[in-house]
Amino acid sequence: MPASATKALRVAVLADSDTRWKWGALTASRISPEDADIHLDGYLLRGRATPTARQLREVGVTADSLREVTAVEFLRAMGDATGEESYDILVLALVGGGVQAMLHGLGRVWQDRADRPVVVTGYVGVVYEKLADGLLLRHGADLVLANSRQDADRFRDVYEGVGADAAAVTEVALPFLGGAAYGGEPDGQERPYTVVFAAQPSVPDNRKDRTYLLERLIRHARRHPEREVLLKLRSKPGEHTTHIEELPYQKLVQRADPPPNFRLVYGHMGEVLDRTDLLVTISSTAALESLHRRIPTVVLSDLGVREALGNHHFVGSGCLASWDQLDEGHRPVPDPEWVARQGVAADGGYETAFDAARGRITELLGRPGGLPPLAPYYTPVTAPGYLPGILARYHLGPDGTPLPGAPAADKAPGPVRQVVRRAARGAYRHGVQRVAPVIRRMGEL
Repeated sequence: MPASATKALRVAVLADSDTRWKWGALTASRISPEDADIHLDGYLLRGRATPTARQLREVGVTADSLREVTAVEFLRAMGDATGEESYDILVLALVGGGVQAMLHGLGRVWQDRADRPVVVTGYVGVVYEKLADGLLLRHGADLVLANSRQDADRFRDVYEGVGADAAAVTEVALPFLGGAAYGGEPDGQERPYTVVFAAQPSVPDNRKDRTYLLERLIRHARRHPEREVLLKLRSKPGEHTTHIEELPYQKLVQRADPPPNFRLVYGHMGEVLDRTDLLVTISSTAALESLHRRIPTVVLSDLGVREALGNHHFVGSGCLASWDQLDEGHRPVPDPEWVARQGVAADGGYETAFDAARGRITELLGRPGGLPPLAPYYTPVTAPGYLPGILARYHLGPDGTPLPGAPAADKAPGPVRQVVRRAARGAYRHGVQRVAPVIRRMGEL
């Protein structure tokens, strides 16, 4: 009998950034068997994007416990979690390389166990680049979640195309969709008409294009003084998210002269959408959240429709438009068929989007004799020139064992060690946001 039948369902989530923690924790709740009493333990993988306390508060997801770990510390914790402390479900909310490393490391620590947890992984949002690379690095989990029907079809094609088992691919939806449906434009008495630009840390990736977007947003605010124009930011300077941000808008706006109706805002995206009348972005997943609520949504074409920007994913959506068109009052109308294929479920059905995953997990938890060993597609035989490097980034050898000199997992870091880690992380972020751009500009001279 699975542990979940005799005690609270124990779930662990390993995440490497604020957005992946949000995705992982919400996914754990969505895919757990209905009416289950869930005990959630969160593990934050130590690295450049480890979320700050402020970022964790902004995400708004709570856990029964939450701690920062290295890869080796996490693997040891999973190996030690037996009996009443064993987990039923483990969600790996990591980049592809991190998932692959954990699958091999977990395969080693669970090699003699049939009562291991069900391992789940997937993507935080739209998958528009490195499809084959990212998918094959995630192969080996019991469930590889696809956020839409379109993604599920693509995922299966990739796995079957290389001769890998595609049974793990499971169609769901983005776990953070929800909120009240758009009620229409305000009458101006309760609140002003609100335009929100959802910024992204790494798109676009150069000063010229980011300055252009900021100038157009400010120009829109000046042109419509009766509107509130918000620049929704993911992080504050010095913080990192899933992607590195070398040119924060906070710094660019210091050189501008925005009008009083223009503001920078942070906070939970859902709360910002509660007062949004027009959502504008390049390719942020916020567009799908907005479409789910039926909020007028625009994916900008000003900088082109290009794979490098990710807005090519929205071809066929009906949402592509430019600032010139928006300034003249144009409002795109989303294509219902395209929206339906993205797992947005604006017409209902969202709550049933996770039924297949719940059913699959219930089946695996009740599997007689437990679960088989993890079997990733990449092994020292199938990818001898690629896999060792992936594992080494997480201080693991080709067989999933810790490399000599890997961070110790014997004890919690002391005060001095914690200070050193914070200083090192701060130095890294300073290098990314200040030193690297200067060196890049010098190289362009």
